[in-house]
Amino acid sequence: MQYTIRGIPPEVDQALRKRARSTGKSLNETALEALADGAGVAGTSRKRRDLSDIVGTWVPDPEFEEALADQRRIDEDLWR
Repeated sequence: MQYTIRGIPPEVDQALRKRARSTGKSLNETALEALADGAGVAGTSRKRRDLSDIVGTWVPDPEFEEALADQRRIDEDLWR
C-alpha cells in the first residue's frame, strides 16, 4: 500500500529525521515504524524480499556486454 501524506508539522519531520539518522534507518522505514506504533500494531512483521532467489543467476551475454561497452564509450569532443 502506498500513501501520500501532506501537512507534516516541522517538529514531526525533524523528530522522524533525527530518529532515522540515529538508528541508521531510512526515513521511510522510520515513518512506517512510527505509524505502526501509533496505530497500535507495532511488531507486526512486514513482508520483505531479499532477492536471494536470483543471486548468482546472471548469464553472460556478449551482445549485451557490447551494448554496454558502446554506452560507456566517452566522446572526447563532447567533453571539451
